[in-house]
Amino acid sequence: MERSYDEPFWTNTTSAPAYQKSKTLAEKAAWEFITQKGGQLELSVVNPAAVMGPVLGPEYSHSIYLVKNLLSGKMPGCPKINACFVDVRDVADLHLRAMIDPKAKGQRFIATGGESIWLVEVARILKENLGASAGKVKVKQLPNLALRIAALKDPMVKSMIPLLGIPMDLTSARPIHQLGWSPRSPKAAILAAAESLIRVNLL
Repeated sequence: MERSYDEPFWTNTTSAPAYQKSKTLAEKAAWEFITQKGGQLELSVVNPAAVMGPVLGPEYSHSIYLVKNLLSGKMPGCPKINACFVDVRDVADLHLRAMIDPKAKGQRFIATGGESIWLVEVARILKENLGASAGKVKVKQLPNLALRIAALKDPMVKSMIPLLGIPMDLTSARPIHQLGWSPRSPKAAILAAAESLIRVNLL
């Protein structure tokens, strides 16, 4: 990877998709409020990567659909997209640390379980660890051209185009060193999500 994005980095709201843009603008508004009108209030922010880990029922994070679609065979292959992953239990743990540790005051924290991986590696993790339950998973890289063609008719696919082939490595050095945070690996988070989807019959 050429670089790992850390807390001083902010999403470019000029070019970001609506979802990412809304989150960035909301956080900036929160910091502005604290600066101008916060008084004695304190703010710490946790920005998680793609949230995986066990689901409890049909309401779960948008990121889980990646695993669900791979397991159900809805994805014919994997776009060349790179991402970081974090377990929802570790995100909750970091929120708690950010609330009670004085060192967290006024800080932003990125939550990722480790270095970024390509989506085809996510498929490989499922295929190699879940046996028959991963029988429909396609471990193959989709050509960028195929995605660009599909994007002409599918807005969801179109939103992926700017991400094709772009390394998206993040670092959680700050919460690890300052708050003693110790997250699970991306592999563990991904498998926990998959196993829970199977266990509660959500495929």
